[in-house]
Amino acid sequence: MALANEKSVSDGKLWGLCKLPFWHSNNSSVTATSSSSVASSSSSSFRQQQQQHNGISVDHHSNIHGSLNVSSVAKSLLPTRRRLSLDPQNKLYFPYEPGKQVKSAIRIKNTSKNPVAFKFQTTGPKSCYMRPPGGILAPDESLIATVFKFVEPPDNNEKQVAKKSRVKFKVMSLKVKEDVDYVPELFDERKDEVAVEQVLGVVFLDAERPCPVSTRET
Repeated sequence: MALANEKSVSDGKLWGLCKLPFWHSNNSSVTATSSSSVASSSSSSFRQQQQQHNGISVDHHSNIHGSLNVSSVAKSLLPTRRRLSLDPQNKLYFPYEPGKQVKSAIRIKNTSKNPVAFKFQTTGPKSCYMRPPGGILAPDESLIATVFKFVEPPDNNEKQVAKKSRVKFKVMSLKVKEDVDYVPELFDERKDEVAVEQVLGVVFLDAERPCPVSTRET
């Protein structure tokens, strides 16, 4: 009887272990693992697609900004289109007479198809001035501007002939409408549209030597 009971107990334990077939339990774990893998793969694929999409968006955005930056740089490197013709082009010639006020001349012509305002500036306003200091020129119109400068006596007795002065003159231009009257404030109000036509240096010549500046109207 003892053996029978032990056997039944053993059989009970055995059947208890065998109630679920081993392949059923393995399939469950495999199924769970597979589900987890699929979910993980789907999540990974979604993240990858999202990253690719974001990457494309960022690259496209960067390309747009890159193109704009390149375009801005290219525009900044382009030479400024001249509205005025100057004679002489880059220097003002003054007779060298220390202690005296001397003068030079420059012809300014509007070479554009629109009215153009011009204005003089100088780095030596205490010793230099221009007549007229500014104005408006119609298309193909020109005028002669006179530039006055006081020549400082040298520290020694040597004549500084043909020596460039540190003083500079700047000629600026601004396209305007036909009914606009000239006022210097135009260049302050529309400073983003102002173009620097030329920066002129100063050259001293012998008082006996004629100034090579042409003063003829064309």
